Amino acid sequence: MKKVLFFLLLAFLDSIILAQPAQRGRIRDFGIEPGIFKPGRFNAITDVAGVKVGQVTIIKGDNVRTGVTAIVPHGGNIFHRKCPAAIYVGNGYGKLAGVTQVQELGCIETPIILTNTLSVAQGIEGVLEYTLGQDGNGSIGSVNAVVGETNDGILNDIRGRHVKADDVVRAILEAKDGPVEEGCVGAGTGTVCFGWKGGIGTSSRVLPASLGGYTVGVLVQSNYGGILQVDGVQVGRRLGQYSFRESADGSCMMVVMTDAPLDARNLGRLAKRAMMGLARTGGIASNGSGDYVIAVSVNEDNLIDEGSGFYRPVLLHNDAMSPLFEAVIEATEEAIWNSLFMATDMEGKDGNRVQAIPIYKVLNAMREPNLSTTWSAPHERSSSLEELP
Repeated sequence: MKKVLFFLLLAFLDSIILAQPAQRGRIRDFGIEPGIFKPGRFNAITDVAGVKVGQVTIIKGDNVRTGVTAIVPHGGNIFHRKCPAAIYVGNGYGKLAGVTQVQELGCIETPIILTNTLSVAQGIEGVLEYTLGQDGNGSIGSVNAVVGETNDGILNDIRGRHVKADDVVRAILEAKDGPVEEGCVGAGTGTVCFGWKGGIGTSSRVLPASLGGYTVGVLVQSNYGGILQVDGVQVGRRLGQYSFRESADGSCMMVVMTDAPLDARNLGRLAKRAMMGLARTGGIASNGSGDYVIAVSVNEDNLIDEGSGFYRPVLLHNDAMSPLFEAVIEATEEAIWNSLFMATDMEGKDGNRVQAIPIYKVLNAMREPNLSTTWSAPHERSSSLEELP
């Protein structure tokens, strides 16, 4: 009898805790630990040695909710010590700048910039200012700026083009290692994901020494739709908020960094697996979604010095790629969930308000053993798309 009363008390206390609005936090703060590989020290893209992130958040008045996020691959002159790179297009409804040269030459030569759709030009201008102004770049006459975007027009006066080249330069110069701010910051300030507030998110995985010991880090700018899943649970369906009840369109930028010695070909293979991470969150790469993955190797021994006569990289065999594939899938999905869990409610352009994902409801939904216990009443259920409310 005492044991029964004890468990009843635990259940009662648990219901009280879950009934309260949860504080914001990363997904692991709530006991959810996706995947099999361990994250790095910061569980961030900056766990890859040398990688830095800088962010400028622009919030002005009632209508401006935007910003810039810069990912800097290493601390040297990137133009003169280029990084092997690849870009994978999950769905090409986007304005990512710099794609064709990366595809042709297999490397990047600048920091990677994320911003809003109508500020790509300002992103390019900022990268040009930064790169042309670096010591040793006085004779450069061509720069391939890599600038990605998502459309934050629900919350932001996107037509006002409030991001300036100086904001981009500032984000690059202020980039730092260590923990990365997430949620409504930088390029994620005005984004929306699965109908809730999206933003910037990041995560990492470190392979065990037996599998190479390499680190994979991912940073995302989440701004897309679908049917949200969290660690295998159909959360969006259980909470009654998912695409085709509302717009499924949007975009997601995914930046992958690794210290594994990979060339452009295997980086392309790695980038494809990041899209599998997006799919595991319930993303569908809808018709109007710009879903891009930029994958970069920062392995010190394989940086490309075009001043030398030959390039002699040391590369992993194809057979060594599978653990890295799993790592990037895990880091991508967790980065996206972190972007949602760390975001907060935001009101912006024209009084539009987007709520943050209700974490306590997510936790409740994930504790239910099957869908029928939490799904809508019978008259609200749909057996076909035509019957969706």
